[in-house]
Amino acid sequence: MSWSRYLFSSRGRLTRAKYWFAAIVFLLVMAAAVMLALMAPTALPSWSLLPAGLELVIGLAFLAVCYSSIVIAIKRLHDRNKSGWWVLIFFGLPSVLPQLADPARPAVTLVLNGASFVLSLWALVELGFLRGTRGPNRFGPDPLESGAHP
Repeated sequence: MSWSRYLFSSRGRLTRAKYWFAAIVFLLVMAAAVMLALMAPTALPSWSLLPAGLELVIGLAFLAVCYSSIVIAIKRLHDRNKSGWWVLIFFGLPSVLPQLADPARPAVTLVLNGASFVLSLWALVELGFLRGTRGPNRFGPDPLESGAHP
């Protein structure tokens, strides 16, 4: 599987090992971007144009990692024989629910934050730890079978 198809195409299925490899690479890329963003203002002279360019590079890296994270999750869901639309539940709801919290209503805030945590934990288990369906499914052949080409 080519890198562009691996990182930017939602077609096919993906093993847990390749999912975790991508997750670790994404974490390292984002950590490097944050380190650059934190170090650049003190390391570069004030007249340098690089910080604006650096912001652009960091922004593009962030967008690429976000898009690719969604694509990788979709392929893991395909391996579990689930629709890619589940990413809305696994990524979207945990992001939105805490925004609906009202500080004046701590019980509601606790429930919304708890639901967000449970959905995130479910996503972690579903995407990172559960084996995909054995044999071919509606999204392609089993990537763990020898000779399978998703």
